[in-house]
Amino acid sequence: MHARLTRLLIAATAFSLAAVPAAIAADVKLGIVQSTSGGSAALYGTMQKNGAELAAAEINASGKLGDLKLVPIHQDDAGDRGQTVNIFQRLINQDKVTVIFGPTLTTSAFAADPIANAAKVPVIASSNTAPGVPAIGEYIFRTSAPEAAVFPGVLAYAVKRYQPKTAAQIYGIDDVLMKAAYGVHKAALDKAGIKVVATETFQKGDVDYSAQLTKIKAANPDIIVVGGLAEETANIVRQARQLGIPQSTVFLGANAAISTKLNDLAGPAAQGFLVGSGWFIDFDMPANKAFVEAYKAKYGSAPDTFAAQAHAAVTIFADAVKRAGGVSDPAKLRAAIADTKDLQTVLGPFSFDKDREPVLVAKVLELKDGKFQLAQ
Repeated sequence: MHARLTRLLIAATAFSLAAVPAAIAADVKLGIVQSTSGGSAALYGTMQKNGAELAAAEINASGKLGDLKLVPIHQDDAGDRGQTVNIFQRLINQDKVTVIFGPTLTTSAFAADPIANAAKVPVIASSNTAPGVPAIGEYIFRTSAPEAAVFPGVLAYAVKRYQPKTAAQIYGIDDVLMKAAYGVHKAALDKAGIKVVATETFQKGDVDYSAQLTKIKAANPDIIVVGGLAEETANIVRQARQLGIPQSTVFLGANAAISTKLNDLAGPAAQGFLVGSGWFIDFDMPANKAFVEAYKAKYGSAPDTFAAQAHAAVTIFADAVKRAGGVSDPAKLRAAIADTKDLQTVLGPFSFDKDREPVLVAKVLELKDGKFQLAQ
């Protein structure tokens, strides 16, 4: 009897020990590095965190990955690239994540992405739009359309509708993304033959733009192009109208300005604001409609472009995991992500090009009646 009991206990222990690695192997750890504090960056980071976590929960519930379960691990870098670097190192070396979604800011991406690339951990960004992000390395991808892919279309629309001859530019001089956006905007304006009659700059943390806007007002441009994040852009637009720059002077913004907070912060002053995007809330597609409803139900507010791009990033990753047959081979997983082609996402059919840039149809949006709509 004792011998039999001993054999049963040994067998049970062996079964228990064997089950532990299997349970661990079934967890696919996702690093989500999004700023949920740290000023204006939190407007984007919170949305992306929500979008990514919603997608992970939906994929787990669907059973699409069989026994594999996506386990999000969120870390807030507070918009500080030094923190981003530390978080990347911790997620890769201690938490052993399979992929990283983020970071929120392009400045942080240039600092931290090389760490992940060296470790062969894929990074899929959903808000980094400056030139050169995927060029950091072959493990770096993005679902966020770069500024150069969307702004020329916005300007072309403005030219067709308003026939501007002159423009003013104002941009954040101490932000990598906004300095890059300025270059994209200037090149597009020059190509369109639009004369830049005023160029002004600002820095992170500025709240009073009256000096710059007074100079812009004196130059009397037909359009004003802003290279700023949503909070900065909203303040600039609102203060411009308060200073007497008329509603007929149309504002064009960077991709980074797309946020539900833009209208909240700027109010009626932002009416007619133009921007380019790969997504908009009323995109007439079943996957998008389901996403918007699910997001509202879970978080009590509407998603924005960055939430959609983060949701798509997780969807793309999960599809790649399935095609790669799991996550045990980093090179095979990276190749599967890179081979994404015409995958149905909330952004519509999604592909990566040879440079790991998103292939999608850019849309021109106009802020009208309190929300972004397709410009008509």
